[in-house]
Amino acid sequence: MNKIIPLLLIFVLCSCTTEQVRTSDISSPTSVTTAPSRHHSRLNIGSSDTAPTSDEEENLLPRIVRYLKQGVASWYGPDFHGKKTASGEIYDMYAMTAAHKTLPISSYARVTNLENQRSVIVRINDRGPYHGNRVMDLSYAAAQKLDLEQAGTGAVEIKAIAPEQALAQLQNAAEQQDKSVYLQVGTFGNKNKALKLQNKIAAHQLPQPEILPSTHQGATLYKVQMGPIKSPESVHKLNIQLAKLGITATQFVTETDQKQISMIQ
Repeated sequence: MNKIIPLLLIFVLCSCTTEQVRTSDISSPTSVTTAPSRHHSRLNIGSSDTAPTSDEEENLLPRIVRYLKQGVASWYGPDFHGKKTASGEIYDMYAMTAAHKTLPISSYARVTNLENQRSVIVRINDRGPYHGNRVMDLSYAAAQKLDLEQAGTGAVEIKAIAPEQALAQLQNAAEQQDKSVYLQVGTFGNKNKALKLQNKIAAHQLPQPEILPSTHQGATLYKVQMGPIKSPESVHKLNIQLAKLGITATQFVTETDQKQISMIQ
């Protein structure tokens, strides 16, 4: 037993090292390549009736609360817009999402451009990148906000954050721009599927979602959203109710021209 403990300590210390930025690896943009299917962890928001305590989160999700890494990020856009991501949802290049190799699907991260210190909150909904030593593939919208879309790649810092932290930061940023944050419960390339989800939620006496179409190069995505969100408590309760219907891959979004839909009090 005494021999095992030092070995465990060495393993923990090694697993906490941070990868340094290698600016020499910054090159022209490339898209995410197809990778073999794999098992991957998921972070399902509101999938239980009780929220975990801080100690429980520290024990159950150590990679989320402790993850901090620097490296080279790239972005992917039109070639993948409207196609399925590793999470099963449809990729929307205008949503604030990202692909990562190890962070749990549906977890959140704050990404900072180390050159200009601009930061964005993204949700991990895909796997990648599979090119060189890059640590993340951003959506086009995220890359644009970080001012990386022209260069294609850039040195970034990635800090994993809890969903509650993501919501608080998104709401603060939205208030400064006179915007609101909404709960997106699904994205589809087929309008009938969006309508089916809308009707399913409404049939269980929940606020009826709005379906918002988004068209790019002839392809239309249908976003199913609820909100605006007014408090973390309200959205936590709603996520619990949605999880009972099998809807767990929800995300927080800020829309520029969002319509006023059923208020989440």
